[in-house]
Amino acid sequence: MVNLLIPPNYNIVFDDVSFSYGEHKILDHVSLSIPEKTVTAIVGPSGAGKSTLCNLIARFWDVDDGKITIGGIDVRDYTLDSLLTNISEVFQKVYLFADTIENNIKFGNPAASHNEVVKAAQKACCHDFIMSLPDGYDTVIGEGGATLSGGEKQRISIARAILKDAPIIILDEATSSVDPENENLLMGAISELTKNKTVIMIAHRLKTVRNADQIFVLSGGHIVQTGKHEDLIRQPGIYADFIGIRKKAIGWKLR
Repeated sequence: MVNLLIPPNYNIVFDDVSFSYGEHKILDHVSLSIPEKTVTAIVGPSGAGKSTLCNLIARFWDVDDGKITIGGIDVRDYTLDSLLTNISEVFQKVYLFADTIENNIKFGNPAASHNEVVKAAQKACCHDFIMSLPDGYDTVIGEGGATLSGGEKQRISIARAILKDAPIIILDEATSSVDPENENLLMGAISELTKNKTVIMIAHRLKTVRNADQIFVLSGGHIVQTGKHEDLIRQPGIYADFIGIRKKAIGWKLR
């Protein structure tokens, strides 16, 4: 029986964190605080280090300087099992195994019953399309989920995260490549996934950031703006420019 380290809370703090890939500095003395059970959005230009910032929380890499804590405990002091038990990530590019849909969902919690898998799939808005497949939950999908659409793969990934029920959820541009037909279903699934969780989201869409409890704008390895949508939209800077470009893009029409 593995003894898991359970933190006293799920506050996440970056304390003077720097990180580089080789000679290329990605984060430069970044400090920020994410209170538990809040929604935090990370926005910024492509290549600004948004994904790196999130992946450092899960210790995909270790910081060069400073520290990251969860519940006041340095992430380097957790065992791998203790750390990853507390975190679920939903990526833009979902990887599914050449196995049944049920086993793909149970990857989030191998001990789950069939009924628990079904409940997670219902919350993730993918139960109906699963039941329309030839063998339902026993349908074997191709390597990487090649037989499913992007939206279907995303919802299975969210069902997997719902079943895991980790207290910290990281959404790395999870809705950026989804077609409009699936977007509402996916947003509903994300809403179920993130209830009463500590949520960090990287997003390019206005509707996924405007209701965040706080927004950090990352550029050049630094946090250059912090606040809520209503505050940041009134300030000259990257965030207002970001929203302006998105609004213009939404207004574009093909003639």
